[in-house]
Amino acid sequence: MNRTEKLVRYFLAHRSVTIELINKIEKEHYDYKPTPTSMSAKQLVTHILLSFYRFAKTAKSGDQMLFREKIEETETDLRKLAENYTEKTRSLLESLTDEDFERTIDLTKIFGSQMSVAKFLQGAMDHEIHHKGQLFVYVREMGHTELPFFIKRS
Repeated sequence: MNRTEKLVRYFLAHRSVTIELINKIEKEHYDYKPTPTSMSAKQLVTHILLSFYRFAKTAKSGDQMLFREKIEETETDLRKLAENYTEKTRSLLESLTDEDFERTIDLTKIFGSQMSVAKFLQGAMDHEIHHKGQLFVYVREMGHTELPFFIKRS
C-alpha cells in the first residue's frame, strides 16, 4: 500500500465516524451550542468538512492562498454537505503521488513556516480529530447515548 492509499484509508477511518455523528444531528439541533461562546453544531460540522477540503486543495496545488479562499456553500443539509465534501476531499487525496508528500509548501503567510505536504496533511488529520472529539460532546449532549467508536478500522 502506498502513502496515498494509507492516507485515504486513515482519513476515511476517521471521517466515517464524523459522518455517523453528523447523521445524528437533527435540523432542529443545528443551532445547538454547549456554551454561549461555542460554535453551533452546524458551524462546527461545516468547519470540519470545509477545513480538511482546504488542506487537501492546498496540499495538491501548493498554493497557500487557497487555504484562505472563501467557499460559498449553499447546501444547508449537513448530511449532504458531509457526503459532498468527503467525496471532494477523498478525490483530492487520491490524486496525490508519493512524490507529492515530499514536496515543500511555503505556508509562511498562514502558518509562519514551510512544511512538507506530508506534515501539512498530518496537521489536517489532527485538526479533524480534535474537532471530531468536540462533535462527540455535542451529540452526547443532544441526548444520543449510542455513539460510534472513535475510529473505524476495516
